[in-house]
Amino acid sequence: MMEELCSHIMDIVTNSITAKAKHIEVSISEDHKNGILALCIKDDGVGMDSDMAQKVQDPFFSTKTGRKVGLGIPLLKGTAETTGGSFYLTTELGRGAEICASFSLNHPDLPPIGKLKDTVLVLIVGNSEIDFIFRYKVDEKEFVLDTTVMKDLLGGIPLKNPEVINFLINYLDENL
Repeated sequence: MMEELCSHIMDIVTNSITAKAKHIEVSISEDHKNGILALCIKDDGVGMDSDMAQKVQDPFFSTKTGRKVGLGIPLLKGTAETTGGSFYLTTELGRGAEICASFSLNHPDLPPIGKLKDTVLVLIVGNSEIDFIFRYKVDEKEFVLDTTVMKDLLGGIPLKNPEVINFLINYLDENL
């Protein structure tokens, strides 16, 4: 098991980037009334055929050269199932992929979310050519950050600009 859900997010988003995604959406929802935490990551990358979609769920399979195991997706699936939740992967070759996992908020083996602010910041600044949408919903309160909107508002100022990074740090501190 990975120690934090942010590690799963980083791993799956890295897979999306490797799959040539240009638009990635990360959604986290905490529903305390129903005791469910849901995580979904959707991309517009190259996708997978059904055979590959099954293989990537096997810990003894890896698409990365030089590695005989690929633990990211199987660990996320295992964590979801261990904590009384569910996992699904939908994908189509040439149309991207969506990975969703749910977890019981009350399960003692549910890992903490981790440093979500840092994860979001690293993904945005480190991959500024990609358009991200981050959604974080806790019960009825929702925070949405869309880098496409940010890029339009910045009018060509790069997301890697130090002033933009400082703004992002403060903005995320206030909202996450």
